[in-house]
Amino acid sequence: MRIEKLSGSPDRAGRYHACFDNGDTLRLYRQTVEDFGLYPGMEMTDEDYSRLLLAAAQMSAKMRAVRIVSASSVSKRDLEHRLVQKGEDPEQAKAAVRWMEDMDLLDDRKTAEQIVNRCIHKGYGLMRAKQALYEKQIPKHLWADALADYPDQEDYIREYLCEKLSDPADQKQVKKAIDALIRRGHSYGAIRRQLEKLSLSTQDFLED
Repeated sequence: MRIEKLSGSPDRAGRYHACFDNGDTLRLYRQTVEDFGLYPGMEMTDEDYSRLLLAAAQMSAKMRAVRIVSASSVSKRDLEHRLVQKGEDPEQAKAAVRWMEDMDLLDDRKTAEQIVNRCIHKGYGLMRAKQALYEKQIPKHLWADALADYPDQEDYIREYLCEKLSDPADQKQVKKAIDALIRRGHSYGAIRRQLEKLSLSTQDFLED
């Protein structure tokens, strides 16, 4: 098997294109190209080509894992799931996650803390923070520590109500604000307490 063409510069994703005489085109990162010493006209045995395919799959999963982790907070399970969804081989996805963990680039406990801190910053209630941990596939045994110091957010609720209620007598407007706060994960009890502190009636808004 022979390399018919090897691009001289990487594409926007940082990969070189290697075209083979069997019609295959591989997208390879620089490290793989250098590790195998690839060049146009190079002859490869079937065994060498199989090794190249494996190395390419391994590097693809690792580089994609790095991009995903750089863009957002993800758990090990979430990262593995995303890699497979993006088309990476399931076994290479598992290996990439282990590699990220070995490199101290992936830690579910730290990720849980990051997710919770982001929820606090956005003014979300405790239930929304739990939902975020669930969506990111954070192991349940890590939730308690991550949520241990979660604030009650009642100051946020009061500020939100003051901002949104231009006419406190408008019951539709009050109902809309309550619904929005509930979607943000705040408990009805906490919302009700702040409504009462603002001297707003809550009798028309009974908890379901």
